[in-house]
Amino acid sequence: MTHDDDTSTENTATESGEDTQTTEGRAPSRRSLLGWGGAGLAIGAVAAGGTAAALRTAGDTQPAGSDATAGSAIAFHGRHQAGIASAVQDRLHFAAFDVTTDDRDELIALLKEWTKAAARMTAGDAVGDGAVGGLAEAPPDDTGEALGLPPSRLTLTFGIGPTLFEKDGKDRFGIKARRPEALIELPQFPGDNLDKARSGGDLCVQACADDPQVAVHAIRNLARIGFGKVAIRWSQLGFGKTSSTTPDAQTPRNMFGFKDGTHNLAGTDTAALDKHVWVADGDAKGKESWMAGGSYLVARRIRMHIETWDRTSLQEQEDIFGRNKGEGAPVGKKNERDTPHLKSMLPTAHVRLAHPDSNGGVRILRRGYSFTDGTDGLGRLDAGLFFLAYQRDVRQGFVPLQKRLAANDALNEYIQHVGSALFAVPPGVRNADDWWGRALFA
Repeated sequence: MTHDDDTSTENTATESGEDTQTTEGRAPSRRSLLGWGGAGLAIGAVAAGGTAAALRTAGDTQPAGSDATAGSAIAFHGRHQAGIASAVQDRLHFAAFDVTTDDRDELIALLKEWTKAAARMTAGDAVGDGAVGGLAEAPPDDTGEALGLPPSRLTLTFGIGPTLFEKDGKDRFGIKARRPEALIELPQFPGDNLDKARSGGDLCVQACADDPQVAVHAIRNLARIGFGKVAIRWSQLGFGKTSSTTPDAQTPRNMFGFKDGTHNLAGTDTAALDKHVWVADGDAKGKESWMAGGSYLVARRIRMHIETWDRTSLQEQEDIFGRNKGEGAPVGKKNERDTPHLKSMLPTAHVRLAHPDSNGGVRILRRGYSFTDGTDGLGRLDAGLFFLAYQRDVRQGFVPLQKRLAANDALNEYIQHVGSALFAVPPGVRNADDWWGRALFA
């Protein structure tokens, strides 16, 4: 499952001096489109105990690694993409896309348009000319369901899958030679039962926000903009973050009721992020230079056998994880953040197997989410963990770690990996003239 807190990391805060979103010359934000009526709603929210951030302007931004106020905006431009080291938001809408056009110029034009739309939405602005006030005879530029809502710390993180470089032996867009060596085909791990309809993808966009409607609005608009050029291959909604990049915050719990992400990398730990998460200049030479400052994302849909787990004794549950369920303390310890004594745990305990000390210091940056997608037709919850992990190189990160867990982890009796994808996540968009994937296609 690779889902314990002791294996995680996350990316850094936006570095000082990097480009941030500006407000000059920008159309009114989606909130201001509602005029004073919208402001009245925001004031009412504050009076009722809501966040004061509802009154912020779209240009109010927070550093990527800070635990930002729920209604504020996170800067879109910077050296690294937001949504990796950023403080983890409450909600997720993840979408993998298949590219349906064979025209390189059409794809580049789409990526430019997507980037402009992403910059506007993360700032709290409507796409294009907005959802209202345009020509009555034409569809609006924005779908409108986020009108009046604050940015909600929306981040949009873009990735590129192996099949964009080559598919069925074809160099689709003249970029086959620039495929990074680390963008491998993930191996089939023991116990995997992968659904092809929930795996892979040419492109991906990870939308995280504190309001689910803001996240869904973002993916919906990108899909609408891409009509005829891309199509959603699969998507996943998530709630209840299962990891945190802000160690001072309360550790979240997964669907099994255990705290998750106790020792995830902090978004402000630049040294750890440089070591474990960001692709270094030395890693990205020649044909791979476009990946410098980027990262690699593993996305895994992990089904949890909820009903079986719920009939398991508390002692067995704690033995499986290697932590107690209440405080989250390691076996034999009192507090959650106490250093675990791995040899005091069962050899098959999840924490023992996943801990960096058992894996040559390997760490990955996790920002997964829980999910429930109804039932499976047999009266059982289709629920689990949507595992998202960023790392500098999956060949030294996720792959050896998952091989170890898949072979020995006692938790495997209660989970199954049913979806899988790997994406190269380029560095950040530097300024208004830059766009997602520009260095790859240059």
